Amino acid sequence: MGIKQLKLNVNELTIGMFVSGLDRPWTQSPFPLQGFYIRDMEELKKLKGLCSHVYVDVVKGRAPVAANLKNIVPDSSRPSPKSRSFGGAPVAPSIPVKPIKVNHNQYPLVKGLHREVKSAKQLHQKVYTAVGEILQGFDSEHAHNIPIAETRKLASDMVDSVVRNPDALTWLTRVKEADDYTYSHALRASVWAILFGRHIGMAKKELDVLALGVLLKDVGKTKLPRRLLVKSDLSPEEQEEYQAFVELGVEILRETEGVEPKVISVVRTHCERLDGSGFPKHLVGDKIPLLGKVAGIVTYYDKVISPRGATVPTAPSKAVAQLYEQRNTSFQEDLVVEFIRAIGLYPTGTLVELSTGEVGVVVEQNFERRLKPKVMVVLDAIKEPLDKTKLLDLSEDDRRKQALIDAGKKTLAELQKIEIVRDLEPGSYDVDIIKIRDEYLTAGAKKGIKGLIKRLTSS
Repeated sequence: MGIKQLKLNVNELTIGMFVSGLDRPWTQSPFPLQGFYIRDMEELKKLKGLCSHVYVDVVKGRAPVAANLKNIVPDSSRPSPKSRSFGGAPVAPSIPVKPIKVNHNQYPLVKGLHREVKSAKQLHQKVYTAVGEILQGFDSEHAHNIPIAETRKLASDMVDSVVRNPDALTWLTRVKEADDYTYSHALRASVWAILFGRHIGMAKKELDVLALGVLLKDVGKTKLPRRLLVKSDLSPEEQEEYQAFVELGVEILRETEGVEPKVISVVRTHCERLDGSGFPKHLVGDKIPLLGKVAGIVTYYDKVISPRGATVPTAPSKAVAQLYEQRNTSFQEDLVVEFIRAIGLYPTGTLVELSTGEVGVVVEQNFERRLKPKVMVVLDAIKEPLDKTKLLDLSEDDRRKQALIDAGKKTLAELQKIEIVRDLEPGSYDVDIIKIRDEYLTAGAKKGIKGLIKRLTSS
C-alpha cells in the first residue's frame, strides 16, 4: 500500500503517529530525514515548538481522529470499509443487544433548505419560548397549568420540519447564540434526536414521542439547587444529589395531565448506559428502551459539542470522536455509528479548512455524499478574508473534475480535487458564522423569488 499523507496542525498530533514531512526542510530540525514515529510527549513538545503543521503517514502510523471517523460516514464516491478499528484502540467487548432496524429511505427530502428555513426559524423561536415557559412553570406552584398539549404540537411540528429538510432546524441549533444553557440544550438535543430518528427511519409517532421526551428530559433540574447545575466537579455526595433530577422529572410529568407514559419513559431512561454505568436504575443492554438509548446519545453529544460555560462549541469531529470511543460501553455500537452517519462529520454551521488552505463554513449538507457538502468559502489560502465570499459545492466540483478525467481531457495530477482537511474549533478565525448563515439563506430566498417572478412573467 502506498503512502497516504495527511497535513495536520501540530496540536492534532498524538503519540503513535508517523511523521513523514515537516513544514520546513528536515535539515532545519533534529529529526531523522526518513521520518519517525512520535514516541513520547517530549517529541510532541519539540514538534510543537518547531512547526505549525506536519504531514503524517496514516498507513505506517496511527491516523488522526477525523481520518478514522471518515470510515463510517457514507460517501457514494467510495465503498465503506468494514473495519471497526479506531485510531489503533481496541474495540470494547460487545454487550448483547438486539440490532436496530434501519430504513434510510423512509423520508426523502421533500423541501429545499431555503423554502423550509423561514418556517423553521419561526418554529425554533416558538419551541424555545415554550420550553422556557414549561421549565419556569414546573418551578412554580402552578404546574397543572403547563401547556403540554401545545408543546406536544410544537414537538410534532419540529419533527415535520426535520422530515422535510433536516438542514433548516440544524442551522438554528448548530450556531450558538445568546440562549440560556438549559433551554437551548434541550432544544438542540431534541433536533439531534429527530435528525437521528429520521435517518434510521423511525415512524412519525415514535419521532413525536422522542422529540417531546428529549425536550422535557431536564424538567427535574428545576427542583435542584443551582450550585449543582453549574459546578463542574461534583463530590460523590453532590453527584448522587444531582442524579435525583431524573426521578424528580418523572414524578413531575406523572402529575402533569396529558403526558403519555412513553414520553416519561424517555425522561426516565435517557441517563442509563449500555454497560449499567448510568442512572438511576443502572439498566443494562436492552433493558434500556430504544428511545431512551437515542436520547442518551444525543444528550451526551450535545453536552460535549456545547459544554456549559464554554464561550464557543467544541469542533464536531472531537465530539463525535468522544462518542465513538464509548461504543459498546456507554452506548450501543450500531446506534453510535448511525448517529454519526446521520449528522455527518461536518454538520451544517461547521467551520472547516479545505485542501486548498482556504477556510469556509458548511452551509448545506449533501445527504448522498456526506463528506462533500456545500461550503461558503470566506478566507483565502493565507487565511485572509475574501473580498467576496464564494459558494463551493464540493460534490459538484468533484463530479465535474472526475468527468474531465474520465473523458481523458485531464489527468488527476492536473486537477486539484478539493477536500475538507479538517474541521476547526469555532473561534479559530474571525469568522461570523451567524452572518454567513443569514447571507446564504437570504441569498437563496431572493433567488427563489426571482425565479418565481421569471416564471410568472414568462407564462
